[in-house]
Amino acid sequence: MLPKNRFARSVSVLAGGTAAGQFIVIAASPALTRLYSPEDFGLLAVFSALLGILGVIASLRYQLAIPLPESDEEAAHVVVLGLIIVAAMSLLATVLVIFFAQPIADLFNTPALASYLWLLPLGLLLGGIYGVFSYWAIRVKAFTPIARTKLTQSITMVGVQLGGYLLGPVALILGQVTGQAAGASSLGALTIRNRWAVFRAIRWRDIRAATRRYVRFPIYSTWGGLFNTAGSQLPPILFAILFSPAAAGIYMIAHRVLAMPMSLIGKAIADVFLSSAAEARRNGTLAPLVADIHAKLAHIAMPPALILILAGPDLFAFVFGADWRQAGEFAQWMAPWVYLVFITSPLSTLFSVLEKQAQGMLFQGILLVTRGGGLILGAYLGDIMLAVALFAGGSALCWLGFLVWIIRASGNPWKALWLPTFHALVLGALIVTPLAMFYSVPHDLATGWFAAILATLLFTALRYSVLLKRAW
Repeated sequence: MLPKNRFARSVSVLAGGTAAGQFIVIAASPALTRLYSPEDFGLLAVFSALLGILGVIASLRYQLAIPLPESDEEAAHVVVLGLIIVAAMSLLATVLVIFFAQPIADLFNTPALASYLWLLPLGLLLGGIYGVFSYWAIRVKAFTPIARTKLTQSITMVGVQLGGYLLGPVALILGQVTGQAAGASSLGALTIRNRWAVFRAIRWRDIRAATRRYVRFPIYSTWGGLFNTAGSQLPPILFAILFSPAAAGIYMIAHRVLAMPMSLIGKAIADVFLSSAAEARRNGTLAPLVADIHAKLAHIAMPPALILILAGPDLFAFVFGADWRQAGEFAQWMAPWVYLVFITSPLSTLFSVLEKQAQGMLFQGILLVTRGGGLILGAYLGDIMLAVALFAGGSALCWLGFLVWIIRASGNPWKALWLPTFHALVLGALIVTPLAMFYSVPHDLATGWFAAILATLLFTALRYSVLLKRAW
């Protein structure tokens, strides 16, 4: 039943496993928002942000170099190098938590988090190991095992969070740690078992050589990745510091609903793109590959973005409860930004393929300053919605500039920049016509909302079925 095209087939495998996992997370969210308070989710948001930021530098980004060497022997040395760095980083994090747990928690306006920070080094270690082995799996195109671990991660996380709710917010955090690390052992076994002879021949001299050969990754990609992740993880931290932990929790739910469903295909495409782009560059087919992926992503992302812009608050209040209506208001402002992230982020590995890590670091630095500045300005003016608007609008402009760079760096004409979004907007506007008509006139939510949203979902499903038919 999978597509015959190799690229589309690989994306389908990864997206299928990721989609199943994310469906579990999204499906469990209404129950979780009724078991835990916004303050509890605020603690989880700050913890997840810290873990996400540290996780980017867990192996100093050497894992990104694993798919690049021509020989498995050289790649194996990069794997071992990455694992050594992950262990060292985890040990350093353990020392910091032992001596500074309470000051760290106080710094982020979440003093209750100090009791749970012991989970941070553990999450860093397990997540770093998973990251290294997953890039070896990408190298050997073992996409089915990766997809299987995505499902395992979601089941583990949701199971711990639902089953341990009587323990309080620690269950949310423990679920995050165990879920993120699930699958590391299976990918590790796959790596070692299939290439045991290669890993037995590891020599320290060659590890040092790999350190020097790919030194651009820690120098440039580490900072670029740190800026990128800090930019995406900065909002919950700043919401907690500048407003309250509850505000951080509200933002987390809004971002989860927007980012997870729209990124499940994007992450799969990014992984497969990384394994194919280097070959496409050598063959002179990089430009059409980038243009084709960009067009497909635009048509996938536009309908959900328009739906959230039109009906975000009502949707969130209905699905998650009245206490979470403000999360829907956040989502309205964030939808255009998330759309641009979705159509651009999967192509960001072009920095590594073209060895333009310095440009990538510059972009992520500008993005980080823009996001942080918007939130700080909104907090200074005392308006949380203004802070969200400035954050989302500035982020959207940065990603639009990045898209311009991608189109030109890959050798595409200017029309490849705007034409896919224009076509997607026209078709998306037709899809959400029932919702637009419903919100353009006075309405009774009880009698009209369900009909409008069902009609919109039907049109969206029809549009996606056409896209899937083309992929096949």
